[in-house]
Amino acid sequence: MLLIERYLLRQFVLSVAAVAAILLMVGLGGLLVDLMSDIARGQVPAALLLSQLGLRSLQVLPLLMPLALFVGLLLAVGHLYGDSEMAVLSSVGLGPQKLWRPLLMVTLPVAVIVALSSLWLAPAGARIARDMIETANRSFLVAGLEAGRFLELPGRAGILYVGELSSDGTRFRQMFVQTERDGRLDVITARDGEIFFDEETGRFLRLRDGFRVEGTPAAKDFRLMRFDQNELRIPDREVEAEAEEIEARRTRELLAQTDAAARAELHWRIATPLLTLALGFLAMPLGRGEPRQARYGRILAALLIYINAMALLMLGKGWLATGALPAWAGLWWLLLPMALLAGWLFRTDGRLRRPRPVPA
Repeated sequence: MLLIERYLLRQFVLSVAAVAAILLMVGLGGLLVDLMSDIARGQVPAALLLSQLGLRSLQVLPLLMPLALFVGLLLAVGHLYGDSEMAVLSSVGLGPQKLWRPLLMVTLPVAVIVALSSLWLAPAGARIARDMIETANRSFLVAGLEAGRFLELPGRAGILYVGELSSDGTRFRQMFVQTERDGRLDVITARDGEIFFDEETGRFLRLRDGFRVEGTPAAKDFRLMRFDQNELRIPDREVEAEAEEIEARRTRELLAQTDAAARAELHWRIATPLLTLALGFLAMPLGRGEPRQARYGRILAALLIYINAMALLMLGKGWLATGALPAWAGLWWLLLPMALLAGWLFRTDGRLRRPRPVPA
């Protein structure tokens, strides 16, 4: 590798890494807001905040890394043109077409990272996150309950208190539960009990040797009951949407399935790394500019190109899932034109037109 190619490679890597770090910080901020909203609604235990944040961050890599590569390369190439370095390189025979090697050495690793994230890491992270929440539904300890401390039930459904907890968080003593719905108060106490999980109906508390008081405080109408054993359902997280369930499937499982939703998800996972390659080679011709031209105006153009490309990919994924687009078409109707356009612009970038013959 030439010395100038090593210099360009270093500039490209630093620029892409800086943009990627900024985008990841912004993406983590958005994920944190959504996660806090899920915790407030009782869908995710508060004790799983950091683990869920890390697992969900894997799912945004296929969306953020192509944009980081595109914007980073645009800034680096624009810097070369703005400081007249590209003019000097062209004068010694190193035009834009000769710089394919450092460009490929940056674009290809990012595309590999996007491919690994899209095909393997993101589905695995979705499955692990789902399993952790399901495990938390079976234990008070993971859900954040401590002996001798009042805990608000998921979805603000009531107050829960236990005096003692077992080591695995499934058995307890001295239980107190207060719930309120439509102005009606329900208070339950029990000497001991346990939590168990039913695959069809959700989480339940099995209470033994206790009392139950229910009624309307405004009407002063209460009823007292004593029981030997009582089962109380705990509000669970919302039912997992079909789209979330498909996103958590393994790629090899999608390959063996023929339904439209599975095919749409498979085409989406394949499309993101290919889009990354197209955006990487599209950055070189789009980064061309004059020495005194504003360098950051091209960022707006990069965002518009990226947003439109992603919007078309998501639209195509929806068409595939609903059957409006045949499975054999996939998302190639967008990827192939983008790849051809990027290759043509990269090949013709910086070439001088042939002079027109002047008639005698």
